[in-house]
Parts: sequence; C-alpha cells; structure tokens
Amino acid sequence: MRTAILELLKHNAGQYISGEEISRNLNVSRTAVWKHIRALKQSGYDIEAHSRLGYALRQNTDRLLPAEIRAQLTSAVLGQEIHYFCEVDSTNNEAKKLAANGCPEGTIVVAETQVTGRGRLARSWFSPFGKGIWLSVVLRPPFGPMDAAKCTLMAAVGVNRAINAVTGVGCGIKWPNDILWNNRKVVGILTEMSAELDVINYVVIGMGINVSIEHFPSELAPIAASLSVATGRSISRVKLLAAILDELENVYVLVKKSGFAPVLAAWRKESITLGRQVDVRGFDRSFSGVAIDIDADGALLVKTPQGVERVLAGDVSISPVVSK
Repeated sequence: MRTAILELLKHNAGQYISGEEISRNLNVSRTAVWKHIRALKQSGYDIEAHSRLGYALRQNTDRLLPAEIRAQLTSAVLGQEIHYFCEVDSTNNEAKKLAANGCPEGTIVVAETQVTGRGRLARSWFSPFGKGIWLSVVLRPPFGPMDAAKCTLMAAVGVNRAINAVTGVGCGIKWPNDILWNNRKVVGILTEMSAELDVINYVVIGMGINVSIEHFPSELAPIAASLSVATGRSISRVKLLAAILDELENVYVLVKKSGFAPVLAAWRKESITLGRQVDVRGFDRSFSGVAIDIDADGALLVKTPQGVERVLAGDVSISPVVSK
C-alpha cells in the first residue's frame, strides 16, 4: 500500500493530490493514507502536507531508499532483501551481523553515511552523507575458503563494468580492490569472510563508491575523485547501485558456472596495473618491479631484477608514467 501511495505521488510530482482522492483510488481509509504518508516522510521523502489541498511530493529523492532501489532493480538475487540506514558505523559490520543470523544470499546493506567506514589494511573510508554509495552484499558461495579472496577481483570487474556502462567515464581496476579514474580512486572494495576448514559460511563484499563528492579532506584530495567530477554531471546513485547489483550478479553467476578463470581474464583486460611499474609494501618487506600478470589464485606477479615475486597481500602503488 505504501508503494502504491508513493507511485501516485510520483505520478503527480509537484502537484497536490488530496487524501480523499488517494483513499478512493486505493480503496483505503484516509487515516491509513495519513499513516503511510507519515512513514514515507520519516524514511526520507520530501512530502508536503496541506490541510485543504492534500499531499505533494516536492522532489524525487536520490536517497538509496529500498522502494527507489527496487523500482530500478533487474537482478534476480542481489538486492531482493535491502537494509537501509541513514547512518551506520559500517555497512560491512551490519552485513556480517545479518549473515551470522542467517539472512538470505543477496541481502544488501546500504547507508547514506558511515561513521567508521573502512577499507583494506584497516584504513578509514571517507563516507559523507548522500555523496556516495556505501554498500555491502552478502554472498554464500559454493566454493571453498581458498577462493574467497578472488571475490574482491570478481566484485571489481562487476563494479567497473557498471560504472563504465552508466557513466561512460572509462575507469580501470588497480590490484586488488580499487577502481581508478585518472589515477585517482573512485571505488574501494573490502571483502570479509566467515568460514570453517572447508566451507564458507558467508562472504561480505563492501563497496565504497564516490559518486558526488566535490571536496575531499586534504590528505585525500590528491588521490581521490568522484564520478560526478569525472563526468562533469550529476549521477543517479539509485540507477548506479541497481546497475552494480546487476553486473555483480552476472559475474557471480559466471563464477558459479565456470569457475574464476573467465572473471580473471576480464580483470586482466580492465586492469590498469598490469604492465606498469609498481612499488609493493608487504608486512615484512618492500620491493619494486613491473606487474606482469595475476595467477589462478588472483595473486599479482611482479617481475623484479631478482626474479618474479608473487604478491597475495600488501599495499601496491603504481608509479606515475613519466612523459618524455
């Protein structure tokens, strides 16, 4: 009923429609209409109420509200259950709680802002209100724990395809979990897992997508960007989120059917890391070389004067291209 009322308001956006008319069209009491309108306002819709004229939806919201997401959704599994927060400590934390309590595969957690959002290596993630997509997806994959790390590469392929399809901006993937535009980060991906010896209980893939941030903190300004800056126009967060869920589901279905090899091949094509000089900082050593490939486990292969190094974890930075 609430969705039907919202659709009526959207159809008459900017114009008043009386409670009596809504009641008559939907065969529901005016008291029920008022209660649903109040709930819609509390969830973030800008609805003006007038004692004589009725109700008017003042603007279509770009908040990541469940009803807005479902209206754009084409994925069959991802996003069928949505948990929305105005503010949350971390969408990954919430998703892990839901997963541990048995939520279905494809459940998503989305927030307007995160208080303690984080990326890889315990780094914080800048998550201003309404300026990005702060999203976590719960998966229950049939493969073993040894393959879980490749879910980050899988997610990067899906997210990058969605961004390029919706915005046309031409981003690329930096190993293992970043999506860059013009050598500046627009997306970070964090994968976390609960598993036993030979079975995965769940995987949570967290994504931070900078959509319309214009001003970053000084320490991030040289290395971060947003899609609206890259395109020079506004980007619908709801449309982009729906596209991300669709593309991520496509690559996930492909992995379950054919293994990770096709996704790794796609990752290579969309990579901006391969063929570049990189600096690697591991937990116990650092070195430099040329990134030449990723192997079947998703590890980065770096050619150094001493031989080929295999990087499974650590911080990898790409050296800038020096123009001649």
